[in-house]
Amino acid sequence: MSTTRYDELKKTLLERRYFKIVCGAGNEDLEEVRRLTIIYTIAGATVIDLSANTDVVRSAHKGIETAYKLALLLGKEIKIRPYLNVSIGLKGDPHVRKAKIIPDLCTKCGECIIACRQEAIKDDFIVQEYRCIGCGDCEKACIYNAIEYVHKKADFSKVLPECVEEGTETMELHAVTVDDKIVLSDWKLLNEMIPDNFLSMCLDRSLLSNKHLIERVKLAYEITGERFIVQADGVPMSGEGDDYNTTLQAVACADIVQKSGIPVMILLSGGTNSKTGLLAEQCGVRVHGVAIGSWARRIVKEFIRRDDFDTNPDVVKGAVLVAEKLIKSNIEAISG
Repeated sequence: MSTTRYDELKKTLLERRYFKIVCGAGNEDLEEVRRLTIIYTIAGATVIDLSANTDVVRSAHKGIETAYKLALLLGKEIKIRPYLNVSIGLKGDPHVRKAKIIPDLCTKCGECIIACRQEAIKDDFIVQEYRCIGCGDCEKACIYNAIEYVHKKADFSKVLPECVEEGTETMELHAVTVDDKIVLSDWKLLNEMIPDNFLSMCLDRSLLSNKHLIERVKLAYEITGERFIVQADGVPMSGEGDDYNTTLQAVACADIVQKSGIPVMILLSGGTNSKTGLLAEQCGVRVHGVAIGSWARRIVKEFIRRDDFDTNPDVVKGAVLVAEKLIKSNIEAISG
């Protein structure tokens, strides 16, 4: 049992200094993941959240190693080596679906290309699956109903052990379904894979009542105990804005979990941004950390897309400064 790493992560949570960069449960763009990992490792992220894909995990591992080399060059100190976390989702969860354009309905108007935040749709109107994160922006933009989704559920009993071999230390289950039996079945599998570190369950109120949400938390806590992190999701993958309203539902979901009195760690997610920690503090919602995906990726996008990212240290430095500001604004607010 890796007591040292578990205790280190537990201490970070108890100090309310946990920050997770979400690369995207469906994001299999190896180069983007590597560069995001470099930036946020140097900036001080606690956890790097990844797709349950061994190539993606390896890419993040390479990013961490590169970050340590660059940190010295940039005069930065990495205080904690980020934990690699893989996320899995049940059927119907938007995090693990892929968009597909229906040729017979597509008019090639180009609105989906404009709307896609991941630049996963090119001029041939074929979705590049490795870049698609299932956010639904293309579907909202298409007035011809030419977007459908394919759910990609891997063989977790095979893939997850391989991810552990590649360095995965924690795992997360996206549980967007009303079926507790299915959720608990996969939850028990994760507990078998990671018996000595923290596990997260991502929950939102899109399908669950407040009562049902708390009942599920209780059932999962009976299995996992103090290693249980509830990732209180507001509106999944909605963090394209940096205002209080965008992050309101994440704080509200966390408030429900906190008031239940179940002694779990609570993480804010879903629509999170630079205002998330401050809103939680203003509302008296005491959480242990913040997970940011869409907004965290967006603010460093211009740096990640640079051709000289790997050859010009000033590019990485610029990205790190932006990422540091995001982390600081949240951690200072929730740690108080």
